Amino acid sequence: MVTLMLALGLAAAAPAAAARNAYPKAAAAYVVERDGKVLWSGNAGKRLPPASLAKMMTALLVIEEGRLDEAVTVSRAAARETGTRLGLREGDRLKARDLLTAAIVRSANDACRALADARAGSEKAFVVKMNARAADLGMKDTRFANACGHDADGQYSTAADLVRLANAAAGRPEYMSAAKLERATVRTEAGGEFAFDNTNALIGRYPGAIGLKTGTTPGAGTCLAALAEKDGSRVLMVLLRARDRWWGGDALLDRAFAADPP
Repeated sequence: MVTLMLALGLAAAAPAAAARNAYPKAAAAYVVERDGKVLWSGNAGKRLPPASLAKMMTALLVIEEGRLDEAVTVSRAAARETGTRLGLREGDRLKARDLLTAAIVRSANDACRALADARAGSEKAFVVKMNARAADLGMKDTRFANACGHDADGQYSTAADLVRLANAAAGRPEYMSAAKLERATVRTEAGGEFAFDNTNALIGRYPGAIGLKTGTTPGAGTCLAALAEKDGSRVLMVLLRARDRWWGGDALLDRAFAADPP
């Protein structure tokens, strides 16, 4: 299968005018590869806050550890998480698989933090695992400071590194089964129910879109890791500080599918 990997940004010196024109609303850095060959690249090593694209690493670690059908008890710290959340309460118990779905689809910080605390005893200990796994993946310009992607001093990644992480997440069926959902429902052991839509607006709108993760914070702006398949080809797109991640993302996916490999 042909695989294309794309990360997007602005003000980069593209190798050709066609590449420059392909990204009129880019923000930070971009890399496009097809069959392992680079189509376009610019500022791929620029360090920027990753927002909730960091949750791809949290999800990857949880999936790799397994035990997804075991119940997780929501910690006090998780129940107090800010930003996007389900509204979990301390002591709620949900399957790890359901918390994973909420973290990926809804980008719920309380679900993400509950997983981190449960799997490592504390967020601090979990972040150590995140950074170790990043090193394993060759993410040399990435450092995580929290599990959910909140803006924080010393937390950064690059378009090139996030392509590596997104590709690793996309290789896990457990991740992709959640990422492609337009809407999901999870339940606590006590019967509480939470229904939510996918924060990725491409799902169900762009033909072939099957993932991958969104992110938004004041420091990071709007970010997106998008995955789509069409006619036997696959495009993986990472956008950082994108000015128009939805309609602009559509156009970028179209260009990537239409591009001829070098």
